Parts: sequence; structure tokens; C-alpha cells
Amino acid sequence: MAQKPSIPKGTRDFGPSEMSGRNYIFQTVRSVFRQYGYQCIETPSMENLSTLLGKYGEEGDKLLFRIQNSGEKATLAPEKGLRYDLTVPFARFVVQHQNELSFPFKRYQIQPVWRADRPQKGRYREFCQCDVDVIGSKSLLNELELVQIVDDVFSRMGVRVCIKINNRKILAGLAEVSGQPDKLVDITVAIDKIDKIGLDAVKQELFEKGLTEQAVALIEPVLTLSGTTAEKIGKMRGLLAGSETGLKGLEEVDTLFSLIAGACIGQPVELDLSLARGLNYYTGAIFEVKALDFAIGSICGGGRYDDLTGIFGLPNMSGVGISFGADRIYDVLSGLDLFPHDAAAAARVLFTNMGEKETAYTIPVAASLRARGIACEIYPDNTKLKKQFEYADRKGIPYLAIVGDQEMAAGTVTLKDLATGQQQAVPKDGLADALK
Repeated sequence: MAQKPSIPKGTRDFGPSEMSGRNYIFQTVRSVFRQYGYQCIETPSMENLSTLLGKYGEEGDKLLFRIQNSGEKATLAPEKGLRYDLTVPFARFVVQHQNELSFPFKRYQIQPVWRADRPQKGRYREFCQCDVDVIGSKSLLNELELVQIVDDVFSRMGVRVCIKINNRKILAGLAEVSGQPDKLVDITVAIDKIDKIGLDAVKQELFEKGLTEQAVALIEPVLTLSGTTAEKIGKMRGLLAGSETGLKGLEEVDTLFSLIAGACIGQPVELDLSLARGLNYYTGAIFEVKALDFAIGSICGGGRYDDLTGIFGLPNMSGVGISFGADRIYDVLSGLDLFPHDAAAAARVLFTNMGEKETAYTIPVAASLRARGIACEIYPDNTKLKKQFEYADRKGIPYLAIVGDQEMAAGTVTLKDLATGQQQAVPKDGLADALK
């Protein structure tokens, strides 16, 4: 008995309908990235394991997919792993190719990543990231630009989002004034889960990590702080008065929000002091983007990293970036029915096949449409017109071009709108204009 075909858990096949939606997302983010001067790169799916290990924290290291050495002598070959994100491979790329790049270097990258996670709704083992980063500049104008990019992307898609911002220096300052600066990683990993597990569970985890009651009592009100951005910053200045690092973080946040105020951002932007981002390499601004009209986790995340390239031998190369989660964005657009309705159409028009003479007449007409950038198909078989209609309908092709003896004699094509049922005779040379 033949084995039933299947794929690994946490991975998916994408048919033509899904791929049309995914390509709409990729084309939208790509066009916005280019508008801000970012250039595309790609890196290999697998990296040497030494490149990946120790960059994502203890929890991240557990989720690395390791690859069995094949095609090399096992004793000589370095261990390898599938990339966990696009940022660490990007840092490796920058160091390896530093003499070929112009700094600040602005790059975008749209490729799949892999995590050995427990599959669940909205969480996959293989998924695509759309990353945009600038490296080689400490200017907060770069952070502003990322906020503008997020605003542009989701405004084009018609998705209402909230852009949440915090600063890792503020969290480091909190750890300092609570008397436990060595617990910064434990604090960020715990409070990064606040949306998933709630405040009480976060406090419990902090106690389990060895934080004192006094330290947790100091951190708790910060996680629930409300008011305007200015009010939050004012309250935090008093709390972090004893931490130079924390005050520097507040200054950066204040400057960034001043820049945002002058940039005509359409989507709401919020200072969220409970935002932590679990990854260890962030050192400054951190971002997270939530959809307002659809319940799902964050659909974008990122931040400033001051010395990620230092691990690979190029110190003091500060960068900042944000990652668009294509799979979750797809779920949001699908759930809110925001995909363009013609996005799934493989072609704009289908030419009917009524026989050899008619097809010979049709071929140059179809070629002229393609030369004008209009996708079209000729039905390959001379069969019942009803069957050809059904084919166009199933594929979401909006127009049918009918060619018979009458059309050939008049030098025309009968163009039928399949949505309305209306049809008109169009000169074959004017068909492109009629379709546009």
C-alpha cells in the first residue's frame, strides 16, 4: 500500500491562492523598503552552528535546528544549523563583506527561517521573515525611518496597527535601581511574556529567577504605567534618577517621539514600558507592532543592537532593524478580508478556443497583450464553451475574450466581463486599452 504523503508538523504547502496573497505582502513591503533606499541581499539557509549559538539567549539556543553533516568528513566539518532569524546572518554578512559595502549600509532580506518550536496557531517551525536593517549609524533618524516604513506598509494594506516602542536601556536602568543589574536577561525574558501569561505569572517567574520582593515591587508599577508619553517619561525620570543608563534610555525615547510627532505618522505609536523583546542582542530602542482589529500576536518586531557584529570581529558597528512576520500578516489580511480581490487571478483575460483558425487569429493578439504587461491565457483545448467559462471562473480570471467567425471577419474580439455578464465587441488592436 502506498504511503500517504505528508509534511513535517509546523510547515505548510502554499497553493496558488495562498501564494498570490503572500506575493502581495512581499511586493508591498519590498516596494516600501526600496522607497527608503534599502537594498536586497540573501544569505544561505544554513549557517555554521558557531555563528548562531549564543546569540539568542538560552531559550533561543534550544530552538535551533541542527543539521547532520552530509557530504563532508564529519570529523573535519563544522556543525551547521538552519538560520533562526535573518539578523545574526546579516551581522555575519556585514563583517565578511565589510570592504565591499558602503556604510551606513541599508539592507532588506525576505527569506524563510526555522525554529524547533512547538507548532500551534500562528506559530510555525518554518516561516518567512521580511527584515529591514540599517547598520553603521547610531542616529535616531534610523529608528524614525523604521516607524515610517511600518506606517507606510500597513497603511497601503489597509490594516490598523499600534506601533509599540520601548528602550532596552530603560529596562537595564530598572535592573540597576532594583539592585539586581545582573538579572537584566532574566527580567527581559520574563516581562516579554506579559501578554501571554499575565502580570501575576510574570512576577512569579521573576521570584523564581531570584529577584527580591523589593525589586519586583519596583518593577511591577512600571509594567502597568498609563498616561501620555510625556507623563510616562516624567514618572520614569523620578524612578530611574539613580541610573545613568536608564536616564539615557529615557532621553532616546523622548527624542524619538519628538521626531515621530513631526513625521505625520498615521498609525498610533505608543510608549509601552512592559515591552521587552526576549532576544539578548538588543541594546536601545525596541519595537513591536500589533494589529488592532484582529487577535494575533505581534506582526512586527525589532530594535537597536550596538555590537552584534563585534561577536564576529567588527566592534562598534551599531545597527537597528525591524522584521515583518509575513505569515501572521497573511492571517490578518485573510481574517479581515483585505487582500485585493484580483490578487488571486492568474491572468486578466482568457481567450476561448473555438478551433485551429480561431487560435491562429488569437495567438498574436495574446502576444500583443503580454507585450503591454497584461497577463492572459489561451484555453489549450477546443472544447465546450461552458467548460472554458468554468475554467476562467475557478481561476478568478475576470474577463473572457471570445473569438469566432464573426469576430475574425470584423477584426474584433468579444470581451465578456464575467462578474457582470456584460460583453462588447472590441477591435483587436484596442483590446489592451479596454482591459486597462
